[in-house]
This record gives sequence, C-alpha cells and structure tokens, in this order.
Amino acid sequence: MCGFAGFLGAEAPDQPEAVLRAMADALRHRGPDDAGVWFDGQAGVGLAHRRLAIVDLTPAGHQPMRSPCGRFVLAYNGEIYNHLDLRAALAAEGGAFAWRGHSDTETLLAALRHWGVEGALQRVNGMFAFALWDAQERTLVLVRDRMGEKPLYYGTCGGAFLFGSELKALRAHPAWRGEIDRDALAAFLRFSYVPTPYSIFRGVHKLPPAHFVVVRDGGRAVGEPRCYWDLARVAEEGVRTARGDAQELEEELDALLRDAVARRMMSDVPLGAFLSGGYDSTTVAALMQAQSGQPVRTFSIGFHEETFDEAKHAKAVARHLGTEHTELYVTPAEALAVIPKLPEIYDEPFADSSQIPTYLVSALARRHVTVALSGDGGDELFCGYNRYTLGYRVWRVLRWLPFPLRRAAAAMLRRLPGQALDALQRRFVPQRLRLPALADRLPKLVEVLEHRDGAAFYRSLVSHWKKPDDVVLGAREPVTVLDEAGRRPRLRGLREEMMWLDQMSYLPDDILTKVDRASMAVSLEARVPLLDHRLVEFAWRVPMALKYRDGQNKWLLRQVVYRYVPRELMERPKMGFGVPIEEWLRGPLREWAEELLAEKRLREEGFFDPVPIRRMWAEHLSGARRWHYYLWDVLMFQAWLARWGRE
Repeated sequence: MCGFAGFLGAEAPDQPEAVLRAMADALRHRGPDDAGVWFDGQAGVGLAHRRLAIVDLTPAGHQPMRSPCGRFVLAYNGEIYNHLDLRAALAAEGGAFAWRGHSDTETLLAALRHWGVEGALQRVNGMFAFALWDAQERTLVLVRDRMGEKPLYYGTCGGAFLFGSELKALRAHPAWRGEIDRDALAAFLRFSYVPTPYSIFRGVHKLPPAHFVVVRDGGRAVGEPRCYWDLARVAEEGVRTARGDAQELEEELDALLRDAVARRMMSDVPLGAFLSGGYDSTTVAALMQAQSGQPVRTFSIGFHEETFDEAKHAKAVARHLGTEHTELYVTPAEALAVIPKLPEIYDEPFADSSQIPTYLVSALARRHVTVALSGDGGDELFCGYNRYTLGYRVWRVLRWLPFPLRRAAAAMLRRLPGQALDALQRRFVPQRLRLPALADRLPKLVEVLEHRDGAAFYRSLVSHWKKPDDVVLGAREPVTVLDEAGRRPRLRGLREEMMWLDQMSYLPDDILTKVDRASMAVSLEARVPLLDHRLVEFAWRVPMALKYRDGQNKWLLRQVVYRYVPRELMERPKMGFGVPIEEWLRGPLREWAEELLAEKRLREEGFFDPVPIRRMWAEHLSGARRWHYYLWDVLMFQAWLARWGRE
C-alpha cells in the first residue's frame, strides 16, 4: 500500500522536486519504506510517491515507475491480486517483457502499455488508485478502483492541477488555496461524511469509484470522469437474471470466497485479519485459515462496556478456527486519546464514531503484521443491515396509507410533547412494555410519515441532520446519488434499491474511507476480499429470497460460514462496531465538546447557526434527548476546522 501525489501545469513551481518531496512527505504514513519523485520540466508534470513495500520488497518496485520504452510513468497505490495471471496473459499475447522484478506495479504498467487504460482496467482484479502520465499524448490519466477502496482527490488551484491520495498532499503545493465549501458541509451534516464527488474544499473533487479522468493541455482541460465498470448495470442485469438452486449458489459462493481470500493472501510481509466474530469477518478468517499451512494471525479489540464488546465472540471463533489470536481490551482513556488524532487521520470532516475502534484495532494489528484482511462489504452485498429488513417492512405498511392521511397523522404527532409522554410511560407503563427513548422516536416517526416515496424514505433513514441547509449558514445542499432518480437501475423493489445506493455511497464514502484512513495512519494495508468485483457481480445474481430467508439476513452467506464454524457460535444479535459516544459527551468529553460548541466560537467562525446546536447540546446534557449523532457531526467539523480549516 502506498500514497501518491503530483501536479500538472504550464508553470512549474520553483524547486519542483522539493515541492514533490514535500507532497510525498505529507503521505509518509501511507508508505514509510521508500520515497520517489519524478519531474518533466518541459511538460510541467511531476509525480511523487511513498511506498509501503508488500510485494517485491526490492528496489525493482520503486515508484514512480517508468516504462522501458520511456513513454509512460506510473504512480500507484494498491494491489493487483491477479497480477501473475496478467503476466501470463501478456506473454500469451506475444508481449515481450523483460521483467525487472515481481512487483504488481510493474505488471500494471505493462498491462496499461499493452492493452491501454480501458482494456487493462477490464482485466485487473484489485484495489487501486493511480496516476499515469503518457509522454507521447501529453495526457495525465487518474483512475480509481471499482468499489472505491482507495482514495483519489484532484482539483485546480492557482493555475496548477493537483492530485493525490489525501488532501494533505495537495496542501503541500505552493499553489494550494483551500476555500471551505459550505454546500459540501451541509451534505456532511446529513451523511456524517462528505459524499463523492465533493470534498470539503470548493473545486477539489473525489474521483468516483470505477471511473477515470483524462487531463490534457497542461492541466487546463480536465475531462468528465468516465465509468469503466457500471454498478447500475451490474445490479440491473444481476437482478434480471437472478435464479438458481440454493445448494448450487452456496457452492459457487464458497468457491468465489475461497479464491478472493486466497488472492488477498499474496504478500511478502506478515499478514493477518481483523476478527469481530460477526459473519463477515469470520468468513474471511475461516477461509484464510482453511488455506493456510500455519495459524493465521487474527486481531480484535474489546471494551469493558458490555453493550459494545464483541471481543468474547471473536475469541470463541478464533479458538474454534485455531488462529493465533490477539485481543486488547481498551480502556475509555485509551479510546478517548484517539479523538485528538482524528482530524489528522481523516483529513476532511468524518463523523462515523466507529472510526475510533477501527483505528485501535489497526494499531493493534500493525504491531504484528503489515497486511490485514477485513470483512467489510458483506452487509451491503448480502442484505445485512436492519434498514434492509425492519426499515423495508415499515415502508411496506406505510406506502398503502394515502399520503394526505399520513401527512395529517404526522402533523398530529408533531404536536405531542415527547418528553411528557416519556414521563407518563415511566410512571404508568410497566418497564417491559415501554418504548425506549420515546422522545427521540416520535420525531423519527413524523419524518417517516411525511415521505411520498420509498427513495425519500430511505434518504431520511440514512440522514443525520434532516435540514442541514438551516444549520449551515449560506449553504445549499448539493445533489448526490441519493437524489438522482435517473441514475438508478431498474430493480425489483426498495430493498434492492437501498442496497445499490449503499454500495454507491455509504460503502465507499463511509466504510471504506474509515478503513483506509485508520489503517494507513499506522502504515497497515487493509484488504477487503468480499469486495472482489466478481463477488459483487455474483451477489447481484443471488435472488433476494436467498439473501433474506426465514427471518434471517445474509442467509446464503451464513450457509457458507456454517461449513467452517458451528451455528451456535454465530447466532446472536448483530452488534455495531462502536463506542459509547452518547455517554462520553455527558462525561469525559463534556469539557472538550463545550469548548468546540461555545456559542461565541460558533458565531465568530460563521459556519453554523448556533441556536439549534446549543439547544441540542443542552437537551443532550440534561438527558431529555439523545442528540449524540448530530452533535458528533458538528464536533468532528469543529475539530477538523481547528486543525486544517484556517491553513
């Protein structure tokens, strides 16, 4: 795993190699093993790279890498898991390559040279982002992998076209001018992440997954991103052709999983796996152990708060599989110590609080290995989230009620005093029959009743701040994939649509961003077998009746897991990978939060209307309402602003 950056412009900065080294040094955590820069003064293009050596530890893997013919120069972050197959295919097609080493970087460069960008992208299996300079055509091509496992930012600042794995690399260029995008900030409050293609800075973009962009004319002509693997088409064709016997599909899934995991065990350095004890991470660990001649290293962290502790389940699974298991029970002080690091790690506002345990388990794993396999992606592919089941059932009932009737019911409920109802049920309703947090649930029910269609209903389900334009001063919330009905595939219902939307948004922008930044912060490469594109395509061909069956989500995946782990070890309620932010904000984080949410500070900074934020803060502190998700969004922006926003 690595990090790269660069620039393209008619006027190169003074001492361009020094600028490139500074851009690379900003990414040292992504690649502590080696650094390299390349600059062409005539073209005004420069590439910088930091290397975390995983495959071929020799200098033969040094980057930026130039093709033997001298036409192409590549700076690349990722792994190509089928690179040996690609070498064989190149040889079969008469490609006369005198290989200098066995790195996948050299393979990728040869594939791009032989098949062209689009031809090579159709053949590669991997996670990657890269920049390719073509000296003959004088074009720069930026590319991102199919599911968005690896990041790539780009934009024009002060006449220079800049790009890199993280925003901090762009900041190291003297042309950098960062204007906070209030519209993107509004979107951040809704989703707890800044959605693609936006970044927190105006004019700087994230390249969408499965896209590439061509830059010409010294950076002055930036093309529209072009899709090379269309997830909408994959989903549409998969649902249309979905069929098959459960046993046959189980066999096919097992074989695909085995191969995906085996390919991601390719490494010249020690590797292991994250293990929570849930179905997804257990799948990965089990298939690693089944294909390993020695105990696989597995890692989990635990919390002393019972509600948040999965470590005991992970330990039981590890004992059954026979892995070499390492667990660490984290104290609140150790978890809280991560919070000051978050703005540096995530580089732009990011407010999924599971960022804290993800960093902690990455740091634990890095003490022992350089590569860790992760189970992310199983929920989105195989119908694992509660919103695909409980949320779906709620909408199926509501959609039959006439909209005027729903709107009238919402108006009536809005007038009910939630806190008073909470007090009444505590006084008169037996505890076993009470609805928890009734004051919180009433507004959510009102929101559900007010939506006309399933898409709006789902957008509300995944939103934190429902009207962020009212909170962010001068903002107009931008359009995202959740708003663009024309981009959606023709699927069979809301459940499939929710899964597709998550694969397009929540998965790359939240889950994979969280894993990439947390792991790379400690120079650990995280690999995600369940997002092998062949598995994604397969999952869309699985009938929904085999994803959700007999009241169980991820039914087909469960059948594969039961081949390796007893059912009784696995069947328990799903847990989130979280921390007790709600309680911490009233306790050890209160002083820190109060400073960031001070009314005077909010008014002087000028991004937020302090009134609703201060009201939420007061209600949360009193216990009248639980606003921790909303407040954490604001706090993560405020902490980020204190670190980065004024530079």
